[in-house]
Amino acid sequence: MKKLILICAGLLLLSASASAFADDHHAAAALEHTSAAVIYGKNGHTAILLEHAKAALDHTLAASLKAKGVSINHLESAVMELQEAIDLSESGHVGTATKHAQAALRHIKNSNKNIEDAHTKVKNIQRDDQK
Repeated sequence: MKKLILICAGLLLLSASASAFADDHHAAAALEHTSAAVIYGKNGHTAILLEHAKAALDHTLAASLKAKGVSINHLESAVMELQEAIDLSESGHVGTATKHAQAALRHIKNSNKNIEDAHTKVKNIQRDDQK
């Protein structure tokens, strides 16, 4: 019976980790593109900031579809900040757009921290169950 429970738990975690991998991919891509938007914005490259902010927005939205708890709140805030960065960069306000991209970056980092904390908790539970 114990083996059956462990097998079921393993299959459940495997399916959850496959879903989490997709979320991690989008979260990582959102982080990468938002970071690039900030860097290019600081250097006054409005068009490249816009390009990366749009890509970051797409990945942030994709990551938010599966996010839960505090992470989803951060991702929703990042979406609003990225949209503001896009709108401002389209209007040629690179300085203010960069500030919004920086705010989005903070939210995405905080969201990723919450995801990492959740993964750590799951690993600890798995380790304790194997003892």
